Amino acid sequence: MEFEILKKSKKSKARLGLLKTANGVVETPCFVGVATKATIKTLSTEDVERTGTQMLISNTFHLHLRPGETLVKGHGGVHKFMGWKRPMMTDSGGFQVFSLGFGTDHGVGKILKKGEERTIEEGMQPQKIKITEKGVEFRSPVDGAKLFLGPKESIAIQEKIGADIILAFDECPSPLADYEYMKTSIARTHRWAKICLDAKKNKKQAMYGIVQGGKWEDLRKECAHTIGAMPFDGFAIGGEFGYEKEDMEKMLRSTLGELPEEKPRHLLGVGHPEDFEYMIRAGVDTFDCIAPTHYARHGTAFTSGGRIYMKKTSLLKEKKPLDPKCSCYVCKNYTRSYLAHLYRAGEYTGMHLVTFHNLYYLNNLAKEFREKIKKGLI
Repeated sequence: MEFEILKKSKKSKARLGLLKTANGVVETPCFVGVATKATIKTLSTEDVERTGTQMLISNTFHLHLRPGETLVKGHGGVHKFMGWKRPMMTDSGGFQVFSLGFGTDHGVGKILKKGEERTIEEGMQPQKIKITEKGVEFRSPVDGAKLFLGPKESIAIQEKIGADIILAFDECPSPLADYEYMKTSIARTHRWAKICLDAKKNKKQAMYGIVQGGKWEDLRKECAHTIGAMPFDGFAIGGEFGYEKEDMEKMLRSTLGELPEEKPRHLLGVGHPEDFEYMIRAGVDTFDCIAPTHYARHGTAFTSGGRIYMKKTSLLKEKKPLDPKCSCYVCKNYTRSYLAHLYRAGEYTGMHLVTFHNLYYLNNLAKEFREKIKKGLI
C-alpha cells in the first residue's frame, strides 16, 4: 500500500490524497461503506459499485463466527468471496469488546448521550465478556460457545480473510469509562499493538494501529504519540470524542497532530452527513459509518434538503424525486410517493432503494468535499 498527499489546505488541516492498494486506488477524503458480514445490507456487490463506493470495511468478529475465516480463505479471500474488486479493510474485533461488553451492559452506543451518569472505574469488568492481559473471552452471540480473541488471534483471522488493510487489535472503551480506566485501557492497547506487529506475517497486507483515549485530550495525544511511533502503515482513530461536533474537530486535530503526517488516517464509525466537514477539516483521510444502511432500514433518507422520514403520510402526494439534486438511479426513476408507499406497505424494495440512495449520497458528498479542497474552499 502507498499513500500520496496531492494537496494540503491552507484554511484547515484538510488534505487531498491517493491511497494505492493491490485492488485499486482510493481518492481521499473517502467515505468507506460498512460491509459487516461481507455485504452492504439489502444491496448486491454490483449495486454497491454503482453507488460510487471506493472502499469497504468488514467485521473480523462476525466473519469469524460466520462463515469462518478458513472458508473465506478457501474462496481466495474476501474480495473473491463477495465479488468485490475494489480496496477493502477489516476491523480487528476490538469494537466488539465494547459492544458485547459494557455497551450491552448499559445499553449505550460509543457516542454517549447527555445526562448519562453511570461511571466505569478501573478494574471493572463487563458482565458477559472478560478482558484479560492476553485478550478477551467472549460468548458467541450465535450459539453461546466460548470464544477467545486477542491480538495474535485477530491478526491470524484477518490474514486469512485477506483484506488490503487490516487493523491492530485494541480495546474500544465505553464512553462511560472514567479517566483511570481509560489510562489503563490505552496502555493495554499499546501492548497489544506491539504484539500485532510481531504476529503479522502477510507482507502484502497493510496494517493500521488504533488510537483510543476517549474524551480526554491528554490521553488521546499520549496514545497517538505512542502508536504513531510504531511502524504501522497507517492509523485508525476509535472511540468517542465528547458531545459536540466542535469538540470532535478540536480533539481530532490535536490527536492527528501526534501522528506521522505522511501516513493515512482512518476514523472508525463516524460518518453522518453533518460530520463530514468536521472530520475532513481536521485531516481525516477515510472514515466509515453504518448510517446509510441503518437509517434506510428505519425509514430515513439523507437528502440535500435534510433528512426525510419515508413513512410520512404527506409524502404519498409528492410526485417529485427523493432528492431533486441527486443523480442516482433512484432519484431519476422513482417518486417520493412510490418510495413512501413501499415503506408503508412493508416492502423490502423500499429499504433497498433508499439504502442505495443514502450510500450514493454520502459518496457524492465526499466527492464534493474533495472538489472543495481542490479549489481551496475548505
